[in-house]
Amino acid sequence: MNAKQILEKVRKIVAMYKKGELGGEVMPEDSNPKLDNLSEENLIYFTLPMALNYQRNSYKLWQSALQTWNDADAKRVFSPKEVLSMSEEELRRLLTKYKVAVQQNKQPIIWRRLCQTIVENGSLTAFLKQNEFDIAKIKEDITAHKQNFPYLSGTKILNYWLYVLTQYTGFDFCGRENLTIAPDTHVIQASLKLGVITKEESLKSNVREIVSDRWLELLKDTEFLPIDLHTPFWIWSRNGFVVEV
Repeated sequence: MNAKQILEKVRKIVAMYKKGELGGEVMPEDSNPKLDNLSEENLIYFTLPMALNYQRNSYKLWQSALQTWNDADAKRVFSPKEVLSMSEEELRRLLTKYKVAVQQNKQPIIWRRLCQTIVENGSLTAFLKQNEFDIAKIKEDITAHKQNFPYLSGTKILNYWLYVLTQYTGFDFCGRENLTIAPDTHVIQASLKLGVITKEESLKSNVREIVSDRWLELLKDTEFLPIDLHTPFWIWSRNGFVVEV
């Protein structure tokens, strides 16, 4: 399939997505307490659970996050300063109560380290402001200090996390063109379905980089930014490609 044919299909998928024709359109992150979208609390809510979002059902993760938020005792895990004063046992208990953390040892450590980073920067808002809410600068800063942002600094999740912040917060981020398509399992499968990658390439260890690079090249000088395709592809794939293009 050539680039022109792929782009024609992409336009159909995006058009169907906008019309609600791809199936269920509730995204995992829609499970949130509807906080002030310019608040520090809102930023933290969409940041800490994101770092635990690997090899698991995203819907269940964010449902667990909301249950945790709505529990007066467990909600304390969303306060970085309180987290730093907790014992390992208490943090583990609160994070596993509703299964925000499903790895009892590793994931509480990740959560605590991110809380430490937030506190060291003054706040998450301050960190983003320091980088002028510029996607490229934020990515560069986090990539240069990976040890301070465990898992969040990974290529896939870093781009998707920043994308979520552009969608679920009221801050004016600039440089969205610097977000890749965030190649998770569904985006990879959609890319395979569209002929952007081969079956052999889909099985390679560097498939995420291959997918990101292909879409970056394909979408150059088009009306789309790579990250704009994430949600339509995610829904299309998750619903089993029931809509043919």
